[in-house]
Parts: sequence; C-alpha cells; structure tokens
Amino acid sequence: MPSNRSIASRALLALALMAGFYLLALGISAGLVWVPWAEWHYFHRIHPKLALVCLLGAGTILYSIVPRPDRFEPPGPRLIAARHPRLFAELNRTAQAVDQEMPAEVYLVPDVNAFVTHRGGLMGLGARRVMGLGLPLLQSLRVSELRAVIAHEFGHYHGGDVKLGPWIYKTQSALVRTLGQLSESILSKPFEWYALLFFKISQAVSRHQEYQADALAARVAGAAALAAGLKATHAAAIAFQPYWREEVAPVLDAGYLPPLAGGFARFLAAPQVSARVDEEVAEELRSGESEPFDSHPALRERLAALGSPDLSLATGEEPTALSLLDDVPLLEKQLLAQLADSQKARALKPVAWDDVGAAVLQPRWSAFVGEHVGPLRGLTPAQLASLDWKALGRKLIQVGRHEGVEALALADYAVGAALTVALVRAGFALETPVGAPVRVSREGFTLEPFGLRERCAKEGWESLLVSLRGAGLEDLDLGRL
Repeated sequence: MPSNRSIASRALLALALMAGFYLLALGISAGLVWVPWAEWHYFHRIHPKLALVCLLGAGTILYSIVPRPDRFEPPGPRLIAARHPRLFAELNRTAQAVDQEMPAEVYLVPDVNAFVTHRGGLMGLGARRVMGLGLPLLQSLRVSELRAVIAHEFGHYHGGDVKLGPWIYKTQSALVRTLGQLSESILSKPFEWYALLFFKISQAVSRHQEYQADALAARVAGAAALAAGLKATHAAAIAFQPYWREEVAPVLDAGYLPPLAGGFARFLAAPQVSARVDEEVAEELRSGESEPFDSHPALRERLAALGSPDLSLATGEEPTALSLLDDVPLLEKQLLAQLADSQKARALKPVAWDDVGAAVLQPRWSAFVGEHVGPLRGLTPAQLASLDWKALGRKLIQVGRHEGVEALALADYAVGAALTVALVRAGFALETPVGAPVRVSREGFTLEPFGLRERCAKEGWESLLVSLRGAGLEDLDLGRL
C-alpha cells in the first residue's frame, strides 16, 4: 500500500504544479498592467493601443484562471443498494478489504469504464465520494474480474489520488481556458510551454497512481483476476464504439430498444469481431508503450508490473458481472433517457436482436430501394458481374442527393439492400446476427448480399451466378418493389 511519504510527495507535487501555474499567470498579468503604468510614471505618456492590449491581455488571463464551480451532472441512472443487493454486497466487501468507506453514490454509465471521484465541495474539500460502473464493462467482466477492478478503484481512494484529482483537474481546466482565450497571441507562448510541462508531469503522476492501485487490487483480489479484467476491459473498449455505431444506433433511430448489454455480448462473440479484437489485443501485448501524455500505462506495462500472471487462473464457468444487477432492461432504458431525450427514450419499443432484421432493417432497405428505384430498375443479379458500379453510384447520388458519399460505397449498399429485399420477397429467410454479415437463405442456399462487389472481385462471380441461376433468381429485377 502507498506509504504516507508517497502520498505526501504526490500532494506536494500537485500543489507545486498548481502554484506554478497561478504564479505564472499572475506574474504575466502584473507585467502587462505594469507596462502602461511604467510608461505613464516614467515618461508621462501613454500609447492608447498598447495600454488597451496590455490591459485586455491581463484581464483575459485573470478571468481564465478563476476556478469555475463544480456542477455535477449524474452520468447515468443511480444504483441503489435496496434494488441491487448483490452488486452492493460486492462493493461493501471490497471496501472493507481495503479499509475504505463506501461511495456515497454509485452510477451506471454507458462506457467501458469504471471510475471514482469526488464531487461537490470546494476544490475537493467537503466533497462526496462517487463511483461509476459501465454497463458494457459489467457485461464484459466476470464477477471475480469486476471485484479486482473495483479494488483498483478503491485503491485511488486509499492512495489519496481522488483528493488530488480536483486540484489537478481545476488547474488543467484553467490552463486550457487560458490557452483558448489567448490562441494565436504571443501571450499564449509561456502558457503553452507550461502546459506541456504540467501535463507531462501530471500524467506521469497519474500513471504512477494506476500502478499503485493495481498493486493494491492484486493483493486484495488476486493478480490473475486483475490481469484478466484489464485484458477484458481493453478488448471491450476496442469493440464498443463499432458495436454502438453499427448495431445499436440504427435500431434506436428506428424507434426500437434492443437489449444493449446482451447485444454487446453477442457482438464480442461474433467470429469476425472476436478475431479483430484478439488481433488488436495481441498487438498491444507485443508492443504497447505508454506515451508521455497518457494518463494510464499501456496494458502490456500494467501486466508486466503484475508479474504477467497466468490468466487461465482467472477463467472458468463464472457469471458475468452484469448478473449482479436486477432489472437490466429498465436500467438500459433509464441510461438512454439520461443520455438523450427522455421522452424519446420512453417511446422506444423493446425488440429482441433476433427480430431486428424484420422490424428495423428490412423496412429501411425497402424504403431505400423505393427512393432510388430509377437507377435500380431493370438491374438483375445476372448483370452484376459486368456492372459499372461507379456509374451506378453516381446515379444514386444524383437521385438521393447523397452529398459527400463515395459512389462505390453507395452502389455496394444499394445493390445489397435491393438484393436482400428481392430475395426475402422470393421467400428467403433473413438473418441479421449481431456483429456478423447479413444473410439470406433458402433450401440450403445462403447468400451474404452486402459487400458482393469486393468479395466477388477477389473470388470470381461465376460460383455466385451459377448458384443464383440454379435457384432461378438470376433475372430478379432489383428495382421492383
């Protein structure tokens, strides 16, 4: 555990960095005010433009460095012990293990993240403890891994990091405001220099704090569980934004609410996604290095500091941390209501992922074909091998006014949408697995209609055309509604 000397040295460094910034700002402001005063005092004259520039510069700096009130906005729905007893039992056990008080408030957040902080008070004084736990994080971690991650977060309380946080954060904010107000001004140069120094040192302190919190979590919850949790968190962070952008957002836009956490589990398990994520994690474990301005050490460095434990010790048949929550569908709706318009969130209709194709995607594709029926009319699967895809894309852009859209990409999408609509109309079953390509199938014949151009350019069109001909589908009019 961090020694008192270690905590004191970090506190002194934080105070020194903060004091240095304010001394710099006050010194430059005083110098700017002194220029017109000295000109009047010693030479009995004033250059109005020079005086105005100096006084405006001093005023801008002084205004920028004034600390702003800390207005805490709940980052998601608040979790209550009475409604989620299993989660709070885990939190209480870990808090006792590290000899720390429980957070006053715990929130569910929409990130692959867990954090602790202080909110309220003045520069951290008189503040309350707050913890955030990400919904996708809970879905990605086993219970033992979450226990280790929570111990890490409590380690920030134990090490005094959270007490230092408001001081560092306020100074960072004041520095950023000052640079923004003085942008493209000669007066910004000394602040740019100090910002580089300040962020480099403060982020190095932050990385040291992460190592200290990791060490505490390893002692409390086990190095293997923590290492597995860190690796799973890294993998989930890689996948979450593509999942939200490609899978969730279209369903929400259509007025439906799918199971967010359950869909993320499916997305991570999809072979194409898991292979891509595994590759990126493996690369991080081979060559990941911290940069000077990173707040956290690289995953490879954190695992090395833990002694690179055997991750097989932390695996097995164990439920995900999401099992610690009750009524997850309600929490997901509350989370969306907090993120966006609450009225729209309440109006969302629940939909299972297996029903998304018929409820959301098929109507969208049908509408797209209807809006672009002109360029697609008369186009058949038999003609795709000789199709001028770029020319089709340009026609689609003109009809739909798709400014800034790449012609080939639009043609790919249009043919995929039209082919899917036509095949479903011909009796094919539609499959839209999360994280995997759309498929249509009938009597043993399966086709992935999107991405045909690039795929068949590599593999050849003949096998596709033979299959379509055998199914009697080569002359389907893709522009017929």
